[in-house]
Amino acid sequence: MDFLYSILDLILPFDFMRHAFMKNAFIAILLVTPLFGLLSTMVVSNRMAFFSDSLGHGAFTGLAIGILLGSNSPLISLIIFSIAFAFLITFVKNKSLAGADTIIGVFSSTAIALGLMILSRGGSFNKFSSYLIGDLLSITPEDLISLAIVTVLVILSWAWIFNPLLVMSINPSFARSRGINSLLIESIFAAMLAVIVAISIQWVGILIINAMLVLPAASARNVTNDVKHYHLISVMLALISGILGLIVSYYFNMATGATIVVILAIGFFVTLGLKSRFIE
Repeated sequence: MDFLYSILDLILPFDFMRHAFMKNAFIAILLVTPLFGLLSTMVVSNRMAFFSDSLGHGAFTGLAIGILLGSNSPLISLIIFSIAFAFLITFVKNKSLAGADTIIGVFSSTAIALGLMILSRGGSFNKFSSYLIGDLLSITPEDLISLAIVTVLVILSWAWIFNPLLVMSINPSFARSRGINSLLIESIFAAMLAVIVAISIQWVGILIINAMLVLPAASARNVTNDVKHYHLISVMLALISGILGLIVSYYFNMATGATIVVILAIGFFVTLGLKSRFIE
């Protein structure tokens, strides 16, 4: 880490980068916000905003189960339960005759209620309330290693499923006629979302993590009409908002995750105002 710190000191000789915790947070943003921007494109294209929101609730239950089992680091239980939760919603949604929003709503409300029930046992919920708003400045070098590994795995998985996922988002019937296993592809994508949510939730916060998976692509869609620029702008907006949010939150002593989301929201309304100029 000392090597990375020295590089940051060289290229960013600013006051806010003097602290190790700011360097860690900056590296984390470079790793995770492009992933949010990338995955956001398919979340928006496939109308999965409600689904991605439910993953935060599922991750909260995973956290509760890990703590209930006496784990000092609940990250493993967070990831395992989040993936299982994503698989279960995807499977039931594809097999049930009920509407997708109904199925997701049932799982989402059950998960958040179960998590709250477990964590509030004995009146001890207050010490876990930080997971609701997150704390990016608490990230450690060990956490950065986990983020780096997840980043590589998600990018590789994305490269593998991108084409069939894109076809599914444009024309599901055509995708089925081409022999694409929609349940498998959707399950892999859901697992990717679950992992990103699970590993980021302690820094971003349950209350706002869904915004990170919706706003970048929603903004990009306002000003693009082709796939290449749609993805590029979504990633760039997520990355720039992350860096600006970190800097602003440092100088004004505000929650970093919330500040990033507010900047993303501003970007959405700006691009919405420019929409007519870019989309004919």
